Amino acid sequence: MFARYRDWVEDELAASVPVPEGVDPYVLLRYHLGWVDRHGTPAESPISQGKALRPTLCLFACEALADDPAPAVPAAAALELIHNFSLIHDDIQDQDKERRHQPSVWAIWGVPKALVAGNAMQAVGDATMLNTANHQVPAETVIRVSQLLTESYLEMIQGQCLDLTFESSTAVSADDYLEMISYKTGALIRTGMEIGALLAAGDSNSVESFSRFGSYLGRAFQIRDDFLGIWGDSHFTGKPEVSDIRRRKKSFPVVFAFSQTRGVAHAELLRIYGQEALDDEDIGRVLTILEDVGAREQSQLLTEASAEGALEALESVSLPTWARSEAEALVEFLAQRQY
Repeated sequence: MFARYRDWVEDELAASVPVPEGVDPYVLLRYHLGWVDRHGTPAESPISQGKALRPTLCLFACEALADDPAPAVPAAAALELIHNFSLIHDDIQDQDKERRHQPSVWAIWGVPKALVAGNAMQAVGDATMLNTANHQVPAETVIRVSQLLTESYLEMIQGQCLDLTFESSTAVSADDYLEMISYKTGALIRTGMEIGALLAAGDSNSVESFSRFGSYLGRAFQIRDDFLGIWGDSHFTGKPEVSDIRRRKKSFPVVFAFSQTRGVAHAELLRIYGQEALDDEDIGRVLTILEDVGAREQSQLLTEASAEGALEALESVSLPTWARSEAEALVEFLAQRQY
């Protein structure tokens, strides 16, 4: 699935991001996307970084229902651009100096220029979505999908605000966590599939089913991401090991541990997550508590349950055999991925 749509997405992204003229934000955008180095020199293989999950899902939904992904290509590129605008800003907020095995934008150019680059990426994403009109899509549908995109990244921003708030709170429940990821991660994934189904002129049942599929998929994706943020191999993830614990993120394993511990272990978590900074001993203690309460296993169980929910959401939709097989393979990949 990812291989089939890669060129479609890359070509649309290349046509959407303006070519730099001197020192302007587009150099930073192209650097973040992996097309150029920090000096603006084109990469030998200018293929965008990242998994391109959101655009892939959008194109898949459109082709599965209409046998043609072309109408959804601008929307797919727009989703990827909006996702990357959020990553540039997230790196600033989280003070992450590395993204996808290279220095993050703010780490090279500083926070002010990185903020501008993120804003520019958002604007380019909005403009790219309007190119849907070039594919003989009715004007009212173009307006609708543009509205859906804007609404989804407002949800994404709301989720990011909740996530930042959680970092300084020790009273985050599992329900709080699931609500947060439904906004921060789930919104763009869900909306991408909804947009793909709409552009395929799918019926309301199909659009709703793909929307629910995306919601469950977003949950599975984020919980697995939280798992990798603690137990992932940095060689594959491109992030420092135990980075989520070091930042005191209230990811699912930590939220689960707070709900399961009592006495000394709970007091230890409160002490550690109440500090401004964690040392290696603190991190080791958190890892031990997570193992003791079975947080690793519980994270995987919830990921698998979300994956099952995703597949169940598509049961009522008439799909070609290839599409159903690829949906099943995608769900399995996202639930077991190492990066």
